Amino acid sequence: MRRGGHRGIRTNGKRSKFEDSIAKSLDARGISYEYEKRRLSYELPRVYIPDFELANGIIVEAKGWFKPEDRRKMIEVQRVNPSADIRFVFQTASLKLSRGTKSATYGQWATRHGFIWAEGTVPDTWAAESRKER
Repeated sequence: MRRGGHRGIRTNGKRSKFEDSIAKSLDARGISYEYEKRRLSYELPRVYIPDFELANGIIVEAKGWFKPEDRRKMIEVQRVNPSADIRFVFQTASLKLSRGTKSATYGQWATRHGFIWAEGTVPDTWAAESRKER
């Protein structure tokens, strides 16, 4: 039998008194088990709420600080909604993704992932585009 460690362990190596009672019951009956050894990934439905949507359907996401979790989210939103025209307006597009490194800038990240982007404000050209042009 193996009993694995895990953050949040409370009762005799288990997360709860109930889990501990199940482990004791299994032990008493000689039933082999693994505790919190296996990891299974899953996805939960999420909802993305765009910052702005122009009358022509262009979605504009305004970013000052572009956190890693926001970057992952936007890649996933784009993957699940390939017909959505999502664009970024960065407060400062030349900011590095990671401080103190030679990492890409916000603008370079957007280009690499197929997003159109601007710096400072929404360009007039975006608002002038028709749905047919895109």
